[in-house]
This record gives sequence, structure tokens and C-alpha cells, in this order.
Amino acid sequence: MKNQSFVQTSLETMQWFIFFLASSVALPIVIGAVFHMDFHQIAGLMQRTFFIVGLASLLQGLFGHRLPIMEGPAGIWISIFTVMAATGLQSGEGLDHTLRLLQTTMIFTGIFLVLIGVFRISQKILPIFTPLVTGTFFLLLTVQLSGTFLEGMLGLQGEAENIQVKEAGLAFLTFFIVLGLSTFAKGWLSSYSMFIGIIAGWILFVLIGGSSPQLESVSFFAVPELFAFGMPVWDLSVVPVALITSIILISNVVASVVAIEQTLGAKTNSPLAVNRGTILSGVNHGVAGVFSGIANVPLATSAGFIGLTGQKRKKPFIYASLILLIIAFFPPIVSFISSIPAPIANAALMASFIQLVSLGIHNVTLQPLDNRKVTIVGIAYLIGMGTMFLPAEVFSNLPSIVQNVMSNGLLVGVTLVILIEQLWREKKTSGKENES
Repeated sequence: MKNQSFVQTSLETMQWFIFFLASSVALPIVIGAVFHMDFHQIAGLMQRTFFIVGLASLLQGLFGHRLPIMEGPAGIWISIFTVMAATGLQSGEGLDHTLRLLQTTMIFTGIFLVLIGVFRISQKILPIFTPLVTGTFFLLLTVQLSGTFLEGMLGLQGEAENIQVKEAGLAFLTFFIVLGLSTFAKGWLSSYSMFIGIIAGWILFVLIGGSSPQLESVSFFAVPELFAFGMPVWDLSVVPVALITSIILISNVVASVVAIEQTLGAKTNSPLAVNRGTILSGVNHGVAGVFSGIANVPLATSAGFIGLTGQKRKKPFIYASLILLIIAFFPPIVSFISSIPAPIANAALMASFIQLVSLGIHNVTLQPLDNRKVTIVGIAYLIGMGTMFLPAEVFSNLPSIVQNVMSNGLLVGVTLVILIEQLWREKKTSGKENES
């Protein structure tokens, strides 16, 4: 029995580890392309990303919300990085200055999140994050990131402008392997569907001679660099940006905690979990700023992963976080792991998003959809999704604070749901009507 338990824990840890990698590898490459980084700079960013993700997930799992929720590079921060890169070039300040300013923004966001958690403000505003809000968050998140994942599956990341047929074929094969095993298989085949799918896809990718990044010789051991972008620069404009971002990020914490609770089928002390999670999110933002990374948030996609694999134990999650943290100190391992073909990693993540769509629909329909709720959701979806298809340049004439919000369809949609739902209150049923 002990051997069986050890094997089970090892396999579950490995699958969590693969999920960590699949969720962490793509975004540093995207940021590297936006800021015109060379291979050495991207490799350094990848190393720091692994370190920050491992440390942040470990801290949250042990001391924060204490749930198996991976901390990963935040989609909202990808938007902020991209918009600030464009505005920095337009103002003539340059990309290096923008990166240093982003460090300052992440540190201030972390300070605000810690204060919100310490003074328990997150608990007081928790009622505004209704099932309609969290459901909208899930669905808009899947819409916002599914395009990125689909581009990765088709081999369109990087300099490629046309669909890479071989890579795309293997990506969709991986997608259906993961989805098929998780849906129709039983026992260990279902539990380890993502791990099996990625390994199978990676092997086939190598066999058909798919293009992989060229590995360069690196030092065997290296400590992640502090302030790799340079020392932070002060600018008063980052303070309101950081404050707005910190408030919106609370919805991410709430949505992730709610999603995991629903997936695990266990009720925890949500206000306390959200409060602790907010404080640790602040700490993790500060770590990301100091180590020149991409700020992390609790990834709601963890619920999709748990629903897909059926893994509900926290111990393998903690082990995987620790392994990723340790591996970050060994650049050769980081380089090898980073060679996981992007189409394969994106395909596995896309499969896990189906569970997230299910959670979104479940939350939105948790209560009967009357005319009020349908109207609120309709406005948020139409404007939020519509914003996602607008090029960032259309907001270039607006103040930077407005740009950071308006260019992000997820922020726009979730903010609209919160505002309209609070302003348009449900009519209370009178006592006489109840008696009748």
C-alpha cells in the first residue's frame, strides 16, 4: 500500500508539475517578443518566472488561501505590459524605461493588496463578487486566452504568419488525447490525461522533426537576478494604475477560490481564504517586481485542471511548487523544459479550459436568469468581448490610466457586471405578495 501511495503521489506531483510548466512557459516568450528581448534575456525571464511561480504557489498553498491553486503569470498583467510598451515607445521613453516602470507598478500593486488584506477590506467587498460576476469572469477569461492558445496550437507564435500544418495537426491530436482520456477513460488513464497527452505529443513532435528552440550552453547553477530590468523608476501615474489593478485582482482571487471550492466539493471559510489569499497575492506581486518577472495571480484554470484529472489532494501540489522553485536555480534544466513544443503545451491548456467554461456557465445560471440578469450579462459580454478585438492603438490618445483598463476586455466586462449589478438592484418582494 505504501508503494502504491508513493507511486500515486509521484505521478500526481509530476502531472501538477507539467501543468505548472505548461501555464508558465508561453507568457515569458510573449513578453520577450513585445519588448524585443534576445535569447539570453528571455531565458533569464523564464528562469525568474519559474522561481516566482514556484515560490508564490508554495506560499499561497501553505499560508495564503491554502488551496491547490497555481499562481501563474496574470493575463491582466500581460495586457498592462503590452499597453505600457506601446505608450512608452510613443512617448519616446523607450522599452528599458518601461520595464523599470513596470517593476514599480507591480511593487505598488503588491503594497495595495497587502493593505486591502490586512485591513480586511477584501472581506467587506466580498458580497459584490456574486455568482454572476464570477461566472462572467470565468467565461471572459476563457474567451480572452483561448485565442492565444489557439494561435499557439496553430504554430502562429513568434515570427510565423501562416498555419504550421504539422505542428497544428499534432496539437489537435494532443488536445483530443487529453480530452478523450479525461472524458471516456477510467482509472489512472483519466487521472493522468494531461501528463499522457503532453508526453505523447512531445514524442510525436520530435519524431516528425518539428521545429524546436536551439538550446545554448548556460551555467549549471545560477541565482535569479534581482532587478534584472534595472532599478525601479518613480512615476506618480503608476499609483492609480496600481490601485485600480489591485481592486480588480480581488475578483481573480475570489473567482479562483470559488472555482476550487466547487470543484473539490468542499466548503471552506471563503472570506478568510480570500483575505489570506489577498495578502499573499500582495507579497507575491512585490516578489515579482523585485525579481523583474510577470506578476502572478491565482489561476482559475487550476479548477479546470482538477476537474479534468480528478486530482484533489494538496500534497502533490505543494511538492510540484517546491520542485519548480528548486529547478529555477539550474538554467540547463530550465532550458530543456522550455523546449516543450509550444503547440503541445497550448493544446493541453486549451483542453483544461473546457472545465472552466462549465464552471462559468454553472455560476451564471446558479440562479434563474430573469430579464435583469440576462441584460447585465449581455452588456458585459458584448462590450467586454468587443474590446478584446480592438487594437491597443485605438486607446493611444487616452490617459495611461484609462488605457490600462479600457484595453483589457476582461477588466471592462467584469467591471461592467459589478457596476450594473450594484446600481440596478433586484426588486424586493413585499410581505403581502409573499403571503399571497
